[in-house]
Amino acid sequence: MVTVVGIGAEGWDGLTAVARQALSAADVVLGSRRQLDLLPPVVTAERVAWPSPMMPAVPGLLAEHQGRDLCVLASGDPMFYGIGSKLGPARVLTYPSSVSLACARLGWAQQDVEVVSVVGRPVELVNARVHPGRRLLVLSANGDTPAQVAALLTKRGYGASELTVLEMLGDARENLVTGTASQWQGSSDPLNVIAVECRGSRLLPNVPGLPDDAYESDGQLTKREVRAVTLSRLTPVPGQLLWDVGGGAGSVAIEWSRVHPSCRAIAVERDPVRAERIGRNARELGVPGVEVVTAEAPVDGLDTPDAIFIGGGLTADGMVEWALAALRPGGRLVVNAVTVESEAVVARWHARLGGDLVRISISRGSPVGGFTGWRPLMPVTMWTVSKEIDA
Repeated sequence: MVTVVGIGAEGWDGLTAVARQALSAADVVLGSRRQLDLLPPVVTAERVAWPSPMMPAVPGLLAEHQGRDLCVLASGDPMFYGIGSKLGPARVLTYPSSVSLACARLGWAQQDVEVVSVVGRPVELVNARVHPGRRLLVLSANGDTPAQVAALLTKRGYGASELTVLEMLGDARENLVTGTASQWQGSSDPLNVIAVECRGSRLLPNVPGLPDDAYESDGQLTKREVRAVTLSRLTPVPGQLLWDVGGGAGSVAIEWSRVHPSCRAIAVERDPVRAERIGRNARELGVPGVEVVTAEAPVDGLDTPDAIFIGGGLTADGMVEWALAALRPGGRLVVNAVTVESEAVVARWHARLGGDLVRISISRGSPVGGFTGWRPLMPVTMWTVSKEIDA
């Protein structure tokens, strides 16, 4: 039997009677060295410290101690970014999470706070959650994370944001340090949570259609207005995967991923310079998880997508056939064509499969002498089709 026990910085004294009883009766206790050191001598079980990296070792350790009464220690709530959800069937004894403790200390309503974990994840994830007036709780990787978050906020134009670093929550040594992002210096206790009150004015919303200048680009960029329409046809929803084929600057993959933290995207780009640029744009805009595949489509071995956008390379042999074969049933294919040759491909496939065909013409106002006139962008032919669901 496996029991997962949430434990805080105060250790044994903060555990419920049920949790204490489970630990006292255990044959083996797994946990970090810090967590194991919090247990008193009354816990006589064999103590096994997690190796590093931890997760790859979990199946072997569980198999090694199969048939014994096993307790696994987790920081705070085991089901909140914790190991409780990784062990399969288990008895879980929870403890207040660092988020609930931090909100209690600050007087913040937990339902109004956005939580970002950078434990084992890129700190750039914070970028997608920075908006005027928002409150964030950042789960730190270590004592250097507060300074990294402060630098990130300052670079984004949010240097006036107030940071409160809550160290050793729940421990007798608990400490709160407050300051502004632009003035932040030094490191913190490794066990900390960062509270951020965002103060700034730069708007980069999570709906599609970011300004073109939000991207580093060599000109291969789906323009703002067309991008917004394209994403509306791709229909990003939580938990789904997009392929952005002919990624260019990566704007479609990036804005798909910004809709919700669980949205995933793979950008396929044959040019290595552009592929590297996509990665930079993704980090800068808060979605470092966008996967960049440097290859010429069609390409094999990618996870099955729920939606595919073809923004380049449409005239390559077998491109549409490849995309339709790869799509999950019910998935959406959106193709943007700007050349006569690519429009001819779209026309053939539309005649064969149907779908929705739209022509988008955008003009932007620009100076003409002392006046303002309209300058048209290249028109875009957009074809949208859904893959039939098997009966």
